[in-house]
Amino acid sequence: MNISKHEQRTLHALAQGGAIHHRKNEIGHIVEVDCLNRDGWRLDDCSLSVFQRLRRRRFIRSENGGPYRITREGLAAVRAQLDNR
Repeated sequence: MNISKHEQRTLHALAQGGAIHHRKNEIGHIVEVDCLNRDGWRLDDCSLSVFQRLRRRRFIRSENGGPYRITREGLAAVRAQLDNR
């Protein structure tokens, strides 16, 4: 599967327990996203366009209006990294 470097880094942070927090405007559209890893550090590679591509491919999902987390499809798409714990 073709996944860009930024998408891969974002999925890897989510696979280790991170989450994507979003902000909506008055209409209800998502206008800003913050990707946080499990330690609370912000990932700069996760932009709004990367977020939209991951959501369109159904690699991430939100439940009950909460932060976006990785799905089973996202876990299958992420490649192994050397720093996995």
